[in-house]
Amino acid sequence: MTSSTVHRLVQVADYERYVGAETVERILRKARPLQDLRVAHVNSTYYGGGVAELLSPLTLLMNSVGLVTEWRAIQGPPDFFNITKKMHNALQGACIDLTPRKRRIYEEVVYENAVRNRLDHDRVVIHDPQPLPIVHHSRKRGPWVWRCHVDMTRPDPALWSYLKSFLGAYDAAVLSIPEYEQDLPIPQRFFLPAIDPFSIKNRELTDKEIDERLAYHCIPTDLPLVVQVSRFDRWKDPEGVVAAYKLAREQVPCTLVLLGNMAADDPEGQEVYGHLHRHRSDRILLLSREDTALVNALQRRAAVVVQKSLREGFGLTVTEAMWKGTPVIGGNVGGIRHQLQDGHNGFLVDSVEQCAARIVQLLRDPALRDRMGQRARETVRERFLLTRYLEQYLDLFNGFEARFHLRPTAASPR
Repeated sequence: MTSSTVHRLVQVADYERYVGAETVERILRKARPLQDLRVAHVNSTYYGGGVAELLSPLTLLMNSVGLVTEWRAIQGPPDFFNITKKMHNALQGACIDLTPRKRRIYEEVVYENAVRNRLDHDRVVIHDPQPLPIVHHSRKRGPWVWRCHVDMTRPDPALWSYLKSFLGAYDAAVLSIPEYEQDLPIPQRFFLPAIDPFSIKNRELTDKEIDERLAYHCIPTDLPLVVQVSRFDRWKDPEGVVAAYKLAREQVPCTLVLLGNMAADDPEGQEVYGHLHRHRSDRILLLSREDTALVNALQRRAAVVVQKSLREGFGLTVTEAMWKGTPVIGGNVGGIRHQLQDGHNGFLVDSVEQCAARIVQLLRDPALRDRMGQRARETVRERFLLTRYLEQYLDLFNGFEARFHLRPTAASPR
């Protein structure tokens, strides 16, 4: 048996059962002019958080259609990631004291990463603010794209003015939704993120597999499960979820599970996780695990999934739960509003009290849970599978081809 038989990438054709043969053929047709195009995606971590969740399957799917696609993650000391986390927060509306020292550390570490990573690809996609200035220290052989995943509704003006100064060297910016549009000197596009239905986190599981995974982590299933899966981040409002659960359980017995992780580029995660420990009990479970099969099992077995974010660029955990046919209660913010149609395929809430009331309503009405779950899965099938996301990148790259008449040449290094 050859290695190619043992190791097989998911192909666009595998999605035909979900998106249809016409969509598959259209994607393959769009990929043909881009064969052997060298593409690099650059972000700040290989695991933890939605960007890594997107890039892992996207870079493989791009390779499967003939684009030679790499994924790089920048490195840096704790000071660097403390600064970039504050930048992340400030882009979502918090304040930041961006001193000259912080700017110097930020720019010096990015420069060091430019030296380590030769980004001479035909297309380069830079994700979020962490590696943004790297364009100034790289030899551009083709268009560069800045892909911003955060909620840009109300960015801190001073920080945004500083970051925007780097964008003149880019050829396009991609934001998640039109509400995040900014005054930029380059074209803007809007790509809603998407999920890979074939990943360990999203593939089908039997009841036996779900039971085994939950039992392994000592998660009781004698009462309905209310679940939030997300990084331990204040913007995800885990304290608000606990408060809503405590109100709901006064009317309906249930168990709360908060499952999360600490992304490598998020130094605040451990602090948030530590503060939540005071709520732990036999009915409030707090788990920090890197276990994608557990995420899958919890999202499938949950009676209700909550994503009560205060800011949310998109919210892939919402999409994941919807795909599993589980009703979702989401914060009425950012990209969540583009996934959940209130009262149809889920609920949108603006307060702890609203969240608690919706938990109670769903726990008391199994038929409503089933209807919402079925509509939620169909929404994901129609709008939020990775083939659509791939096709948007192909359209963007083909647009550059038409605009700049760029093709890899024989002299280009391979």
